[in-house]
Amino acid sequence: MAEAHPVGFQWVMEAKRRGATIIHVDPRFTRTSAVADLHVPFRAGADIAFLGGLISYVLENGLDFREYVSAYTNAADLVGEEFADTEDMAGVFSGYNPETGRYDPVSWSLEGEGYSAPAAGQRDHWESQLREHHAAMSSDTAGGAGDAAHATGTPERDESLQHPRCVYQVMRRHYARYTPEAVSRVCGMSVDQFLAVARAITANSGRERTTAWVYSVGWTHHSVGAQYIRGAAILQTLLGNMGRPGGGILALRGHASIQGSTDIPTLYDLLPGYIPMPNAHLHEDLQSFLDADAAKTGFWGNMDTYLVSLLKAWWGDAATAENDFAFDYLPKLTGDHGTYGIVRDQIDRKTFGYFLVGENPAIGHANGKMQRLGLANLEWLVVRDMQMIESATFWKDGPEIETGELRTEEIGTEVFFLPCANHTEKSGTFTNTQRLLQWRREAVHPPADARSELHFYFHLGKRIREKLAGSTDERDRPLLDLTWDYPTFGIHSEPDPESVLAEINGADADGKPLSSYTELKADGSTTAGCWIYTGVYADGVNQADRRKPGSEQDWVAAEWGWAWPANRRTLYNRASADPEGRPWSERKAYVWWDEESQRWTGHDVPDFEATKPPSFKPEEGATRQDALSGTDAFIMQADGKAWLYAPAGMADGPMPTHYEPVESPVANLLHDQQDNPALERIDRAWNRINPSQSEVFPYVFITYRLTEHHTAGGMSRTLPYLSELQPEFFCEISPALAAERGLEHMGWATLVSARTAIEARVMVTERMKPLRIGDRQVHQIGLPYHWGSNGISTGDPANDLLGVVMDPNVHIQESKVATCDIQPGRRPRGPELLEYVADYRRRAGVEPGGIE
Repeated sequence: MAEAHPVGFQWVMEAKRRGATIIHVDPRFTRTSAVADLHVPFRAGADIAFLGGLISYVLENGLDFREYVSAYTNAADLVGEEFADTEDMAGVFSGYNPETGRYDPVSWSLEGEGYSAPAAGQRDHWESQLREHHAAMSSDTAGGAGDAAHATGTPERDESLQHPRCVYQVMRRHYARYTPEAVSRVCGMSVDQFLAVARAITANSGRERTTAWVYSVGWTHHSVGAQYIRGAAILQTLLGNMGRPGGGILALRGHASIQGSTDIPTLYDLLPGYIPMPNAHLHEDLQSFLDADAAKTGFWGNMDTYLVSLLKAWWGDAATAENDFAFDYLPKLTGDHGTYGIVRDQIDRKTFGYFLVGENPAIGHANGKMQRLGLANLEWLVVRDMQMIESATFWKDGPEIETGELRTEEIGTEVFFLPCANHTEKSGTFTNTQRLLQWRREAVHPPADARSELHFYFHLGKRIREKLAGSTDERDRPLLDLTWDYPTFGIHSEPDPESVLAEINGADADGKPLSSYTELKADGSTTAGCWIYTGVYADGVNQADRRKPGSEQDWVAAEWGWAWPANRRTLYNRASADPEGRPWSERKAYVWWDEESQRWTGHDVPDFEATKPPSFKPEEGATRQDALSGTDAFIMQADGKAWLYAPAGMADGPMPTHYEPVESPVANLLHDQQDNPALERIDRAWNRINPSQSEVFPYVFITYRLTEHHTAGGMSRTLPYLSELQPEFFCEISPALAAERGLEHMGWATLVSARTAIEARVMVTERMKPLRIGDRQVHQIGLPYHWGSNGISTGDPANDLLGVVMDPNVHIQESKVATCDIQPGRRPRGPELLEYVADYRRRAGVEPGGIE
């Protein structure tokens, strides 16, 4: 965090100054480790073993916050008799089909309610076998309900938590083998180091104290990445740290508005506000979509109000009840439209055009060769960036030109390079780690032809609409009917960003800005471009532009920017009070029930219905939020509970389970199943995978960021000051590995995988330590991923070493851990590089793979 998120890390240092204990769990000793109270080294890819060990420590020692767990989680729910755990199934859960590599989650259901409804909407409906079992399709979702939305009844519960099939006991058995000794063998940390963490977090959790967990996007870059996050959420929920001040899980986001790009998404399977993208095969009309994806209870039961208001914001008067509010105008999923699926289609000549906006996949994405082969098969490529990045020049100076795999004169891709404005040259909002929208103003005008993204897309849309004007083709109506009328200013006709923010906020039938998403309606009388952002323009005022100094407000600082939803600074903060609505402790008082005024009040905006008392009991058959009781704190869940056990919503199991990375030097010491049985692969010759436990590829490598460089390097390798601070691509290795392979400090090393070989300067450092995993010693190599061939400071791309395997829930690549070999000296050049790598593949027994 100190290295990659230094601005946010100032608050960690402020907490330490006030007495907080800082623990850093990381394979490397870094700038964060240097100021932490405890650094715990461990092996990359073993996080679930570590988290599972902590969960087991809590359960076996009775250290959970029992009153919190009983009131606010599904710990008491009974799991159905058909469920079989990994303990009984050689490392997989019941419902697994080895032929398809997919789970049918029906057997994971809770007893007494049929299928269970996860929190948001379904995803990725293209798998044929899932179409045949629509009721079970929440196995490939991260929310929504599917036919589960129709589930009625309440799960059977055992409030004593003693029934052998209650979630609490099922989970206790599941993690029983994750002992401190097992964690030490799998992760490489000592038993004493593990116990020091376990004792610290449990001593610092409960009524009077809370512990926070912080992770970065690297936690998602694993074939079990979504389950990493689940593991942390389970631990935090057991300890009563969710919804409470000083607790929670902070997902550190990257640079400018990464959180915003998922809220108002650049993700193919989501609409704004985490509404799932409709599927062309399943959702023929608005009602069929809502029937499949809107939960019947909880606040996701209002998906109709969120979606209809979105459709009205986009298509205005053209969206009417008679035409399903223009639901047919929405794009629909027809297949795997994820990043790596698109690149695969480019190579297969199924996708012909591509926009790269602030992305440099030739350097920044896994398997750089795969990316460049895809770019070389396009008809046209639009690159919007501040520099001539490698993804814009691959056709003349990419590594494949040197090896002869690609020939410039044979590449037909027409590249359009359009300079863009940087973040100081445009106005708008950033939304980052804590869901906080902060307005920033243009400091200087962008130079020459550089333009903002807002300018580019607005004027591109205008030109397309002008070309289509007068068209009678029905397929052109979605573009022609868009409300594309933002006011502009200046000599370049820049769209007014506040008008866009106002549209995102939404308005009522009279055009008055709305103040909360609870005001949205499903009858077409309201608009909102993103329901979770409704309120950011309340009263016609840009709430994101507030900058009231901290010295002039309380510690929650509600008047600095605006946080979604409804300016709540901590989600699910109803859980900061006990079931009767009283703070768990005065020291940690956050929101509470005021009996005199009959309202929830406190330091933050209550994440609960303001006038729903703790004693409220829903009527039989109640729907939406009316079905939640006064103690159902987790209001986006259909049952109002935090899920320790996920009966639906995860593609690879109801509880996190340790699986080895696909490329691992060791066997799975906890389960018979080596790696995630549901992970996604791309079996092609250009995506060969290193065999597990290979002596040819015996070392682990990890990738990371440096403070002095920025992501794929386009913004930093071109700057002399930053290039001077970190002038060359390097690898970090331990003295023991240096001795084992004959590597010299500041010398050259060649690193090789089944994909390619790269070279790097050697940094021999005590910060990297070999770890004892089971009966063998494992060395880890650190690689910053910022380098490429363009700019002042140049070097080989670390991500070229990586293959692509993906998490089945969110289709994110496993790019934070893989295997390689390392040898002294520089790599071969030209065609000799191909033969060098081919020799490694032959010795490792790597199959040729699918088609070239």
